[in-house]
Amino acid sequence: MKKFLEENDDEKSIKQDLGYVKIDKYNLDTINQLAYHYNEIIKLIGEDVNREGMEKSPVRVAKAMQFLTQGYTIDPTKILLSAKFKEDYKQMVIVKDIEIYSLCEHHLLPFFGKAHIAYIPNGYIVGLSKIPRIVDAFARRLQVQERLTTQIKDCIQTTLNPLGVAVVIEAQHLCMQMRGVQKQNSITTTSDFTGAFLNDSKTRGEFIHIIGSKLS
Repeated sequence: MKKFLEENDDEKSIKQDLGYVKIDKYNLDTINQLAYHYNEIIKLIGEDVNREGMEKSPVRVAKAMQFLTQGYTIDPTKILLSAKFKEDYKQMVIVKDIEIYSLCEHHLLPFFGKAHIAYIPNGYIVGLSKIPRIVDAFARRLQVQERLTTQIKDCIQTTLNPLGVAVVIEAQHLCMQMRGVQKQNSITTTSDFTGAFLNDSKTRGEFIHIIGSKLS
């Protein structure tokens, strides 16, 4: 099979242009296998893979796909455990408007939007940056929004054992905007709750109110 990318190709490009240094980390074997198949796909749809604008496209797409699915190599539980701290705080902790970018597993087209996440500590809190990190770990996979919502909730609940977890995701899906029904303004909302957020309507209502509010 033709090798589309050699081990030292990126190093050569760095040496040739010291004004632009980009360091990418990829699995070379995976990149070459993906690039081979993308090369064949491009030919099958009728495009010339040898013209100037296309000759590097198989490698570019292969790298993009490996980046967009890197969540398969990340353990979200370890992310939370790396910054889990004892703290006697039992009020709601909310991280909202977390950007999400994922790929629909049905058409491999992007869906994107925002996640709003809350938990009520039960003896432990977690470093705030770890919540967006676990969102990325689950989102950087082939996904459906419903499962993504539940996976985030389950990870926080299992790892931190809080008094409750709330997850709401709002997203636009290109699989129903640029193809299919082509509804450009459609937004899909999913939610999942545990503990106090599930059993106490006032707690759940407070969360919904806060994520819908703008700070003045």
